[in-house]
Amino acid sequence: MDNKIEVGEVFTISDESNEEQEVEVLAKVTLEDTDYVAVSFLEDLQADNEEDIDLFFLKIDVDGELTAIETDEEFDIVSEAFDEILEEE
Repeated sequence: MDNKIEVGEVFTISDESNEEQEVEVLAKVTLEDTDYVAVSFLEDLQADNEEDIDLFFLKIDVDGELTAIETDEEFDIVSEAFDEILEEE
């Protein structure tokens, strides 16, 4: 599976209250033929305070759209995979 979303790209997404937020892709991983990205709010990244950066994990669907991870089990698997990737950097 080769989706066009790459590390370093910036996207605008809507949060829970439908406010638009810019996020940057920090890492990408493929698990069981599904691509996932770790993103953070661009505003937090530009503040250059690494301790206060919130990471969010999103799934890339077959159409290349970012969607939420639906189960706790899936979240735990994805979170563990990204922990390993980010620790290597």
